[in-house]
Parts: sequence; C-alpha cells; structure tokens
Amino acid sequence: MTNSRLEAMLAAIDSENQQDPNQVVFEGNSIAKELLYGQRMSERLNVFAPDASELLKIASRAQHIKRWCLARKDFPMNKVGYKTWRTELAKFHASTTATLMASAGYSDDEQARVSSLLQKKRLKRDAEVQTLEDVICLVFIEYHLEEFATKHDEAKLIDIIQKTWNKMSDNGHSAALALTLPEPILALIGKALA
Repeated sequence: MTNSRLEAMLAAIDSENQQDPNQVVFEGNSIAKELLYGQRMSERLNVFAPDASELLKIASRAQHIKRWCLARKDFPMNKVGYKTWRTELAKFHASTTATLMASAGYSDDEQARVSSLLQKKRLKRDAEVQTLEDVICLVFIEYHLEEFATKHDEAKLIDIIQKTWNKMSDNGHSAALALTLPEPILALIGKALA
C-alpha cells in the first residue's frame, strides 16, 4: 500500500477498534476482538480481490468498527430485534467511518460510497457490495464458524451455513471451498450444500 491517505485511514480505524474491551487470544497474545477482525477482513480482501478499490479497502477494514458500542443484548431477543440490531449496526459503522474519513480528507461522495458499502445497499447488484459480502462470509467461515459449532445444534448450523452461502457469489463459493478448514466443519458445509 503506497497511498498514505489510505494508510492513515486504516490506522484510524485500527485505533478505534483497539479500544474494544472484548479481548481474544491470537498467537498467544491478547488482542482487541474488533481490531483482529478488521485486520482479518483486510487480509482476506487482499487475497480475494487484490485489485479492490481504496474505498472498498476502507469499508472492509471498518466492517465492525466499534461494534461493541451497540450490544445485541440491548435489542429484543427475537428475529425482529436481531434485524433491528443489524440495521442499526450498519448505520453506526457507516456514520463512524464517515466521520473518520472526513477527518482524513475524503470527500462527501467518497464518504457516501463507503456508507453505502457498509450498509450493503444493492447487494447482488453492486459488484463492490457483493465483494464485501463475500469477504465477510469468508472471514466468518474461516475464523468463526467453528466457534459457532460449539454453541448451536447441527440443524441450526446447517441453516446458518445455507444463509451464508446464499449471500455469496460464485467466486465467493469457490474461495470458501478452497479454505483449509477442520474436517467437522467441512462435513457440516457438505451437509448444508447437499
């Protein structure tokens, strides 16, 4: 990355996510959960779409920016509450990122584009929104599906995998099938896709 403005923007997102009170262990060290998530999003985007635009790189890194500020438990624990939480999170991520972008000198149009990406507007019709969704799904499958498997029964996991798969493009499917995953997870994916 030679673009100093982009580097500064990604560093600003990382600085926000460094404040996450939720810590995870990665390579033997404790790290802020959303900081690690953002870095994994960027890594996966670089592999999946190496020619991604600057704005898509920002949206990818900011996908969970300050996510801990809007807790799932603060919304009704039903389907409507879940959907409301997800919608509010997307708006929050978009506005938080736009504020950082404004400080970094990005135009109103650039801020609006990243906001549109983060709110998944025109999924399946906008190539960059679809790429972002593919990367989100790939990161989920690679890093989070195994943990989900310890918390849910097989029927629920198959449903989650099918819903995830339906959000992805053909390129996303190919990338998912190429991931190195534990055998039980591969078996679950096989059942979900059968």
